[in-house]
Amino acid sequence: MTININIDQNHIHKLDLSPVKIVVEELEKREEILTLEQQIVFKINYPREETDPRELSEVSEIRLWFIALDSYYPWLLFCLNWRDGELARYTAMLVPHSFNRSEGIQYNSEALDIFIISKTFTLHRWLKQQNIKGNSRLKAMAQIFGYDLDDSFFELLSSN
Repeated sequence: MTININIDQNHIHKLDLSPVKIVVEELEKREEILTLEQQIVFKINYPREETDPRELSEVSEIRLWFIALDSYYPWLLFCLNWRDGELARYTAMLVPHSFNRSEGIQYNSEALDIFIISKTFTLHRWLKQQNIKGNSRLKAMAQIFGYDLDDSFFELLSSN
C-alpha cells in the first residue's frame, strides 16, 4: 500500500508540513505508525520555467521544505518507499550532490557519511522505542548508499 503525499508550491513556500503531519498523526493516534514502513512517496508539484534545467533537489525552496520536514520527523526514512527511489531522492534533498548524465546522482562523500551515520543513530533509537528488534533495516538502508555497517557498531549503539 503506497501512500502518496502531495506537496505543492504553497506548502513549500509556507514551510507547511501539514500533508505529512495529517498522515503521520492519524496513524500515531491509532498506534499504527509502523504500517508506514517503506510506504510514502512524495508527489511534488512545483512549477518551473521550461528552460529551468534543475532537478527538484536543486531548487533551494524545495530543499528547505525537506530540511524542515526532516527536523520535525527525523525518523521518516523508515517510511519512505525505498524500492521506488524515494530514499535516494529524499537524501538528495538533504545532502549536497551533483548529477552526472551517465552515473546519476553523485553525493558529496563526506556529507553522505555524516548523513548515513546520523540517520543510523536516529533510527536505531526510534526503532528501539517502537520495540522493533534487529538491525537489518538499518543495514539495508546503509547498503543502498554503499555502506556496510558492522554488527559491532550496533553493539556499541546498544550499550549506550
